[in-house]
Amino acid sequence: MAAHGWKSFFEDEDRPEKPRRYGVTEMRGPHYTLLSQNLLQDIFESMGHFLDGLKFSGGSHSLMPKAYIKEVTNMAHKHNVYVSTGDWAEHLLQKGPSAFKEYIEECKELGFDTIELNVGSLAVSEETLLRFIRLIKSGGLKAKPQFAVKFNKSDIPLTGDRAFGAYVVPVPRTSETVEDVDLLVRRAERCLEAGADMIMIDADDVCKYADSVRADIIAKVIGRLGLEKTMFEASNAKTSEWFIKQYGPKVNLFVDHAQVMDLECLRGRNLGKDHRSVLGSSYFLF
Repeated sequence: MAAHGWKSFFEDEDRPEKPRRYGVTEMRGPHYTLLSQNLLQDIFESMGHFLDGLKFSGGSHSLMPKAYIKEVTNMAHKHNVYVSTGDWAEHLLQKGPSAFKEYIEECKELGFDTIELNVGSLAVSEETLLRFIRLIKSGGLKAKPQFAVKFNKSDIPLTGDRAFGAYVVPVPRTSETVEDVDLLVRRAERCLEAGADMIMIDADDVCKYADSVRADIIAKVIGRLGLEKTMFEASNAKTSEWFIKQYGPKVNLFVDHAQVMDLECLRGRNLGKDHRSVLGSSYFLF
C-alpha cells in the first residue's frame, strides 16, 4: 500500500488484498450512461487497487457488440476485477428451458465471472431458482441472487404439512405486495446452501437514502447471513458512509463509479460523529 500513501488508517481497519472475501467494492458499469473503454481504462488504472467488481447493469451487455464486451472483460481481468452480468437472466425464460444453459455458456465465453439473478423479476419457484444457481456453479461461474424486501403475496408459502414431492396448486399472481424479511432471509439461506456466492440486496425500500435507511432490516439480514455473504447497493455517498459507520470497512457495497475513491477513503479512516464525506458532496471524479 506504499503507493497510496495518502491513505491513513490502522492496519486492522483496512481490507485484505484482492481477491477479497469481504470489504468488496462493486462498481456500476454501462447502463444509465455509456462508459467508453478509455474511461474504464482510466478507472482501472487509477482505482483498480480498490475496485473488486464491475457490473453491467440492467442487461446493458445485451445491446453491445460481443467484441466490445470481451475487450472490457479482458481489461477488467488484467486489473483483477471480476465482471458481473447484472439482472438480465429473467428475459431469457420466454425462450424455453434450454435458454438458460445457453446463456451461461455465452456469459462464460464473453468473460463474465458472475451471473446475477433478480429473484423478483424471475418470478420462478424456489426450486427453479436453486436449480439455476446450481447450473451457474456447474458452468464454472459465480452466482449472485438479488433480493428485494417486498414480495408478491402469492410467493409466501402456504402453511400446513404436506408429503414430500406432493403437487402444490400454483397460486395466481396478484398486485399486492407485502414485507417479509424472514422470507427473504430463508430464501437467501437456501440459495447459499445451493452454492450462491453472494446475496445482493436491492436498495429500494431498504437503503436507497441515508435518512430513511431500514436499519432493522439490514441488521437482520447481516445477522443471519453474515457480512461476507451480503452486498448492499449504496445509491449515494451518504448511504455508503452510513454503512461504514455501522458495519465498518468489511461491508460489501455496490456503488456508482464516481463513488469508488470516496468509499475507499471512508473504509480507511476512523469516522467521528460529525464526519462528512471525505471528498465532499460536490466531488465527482469524472
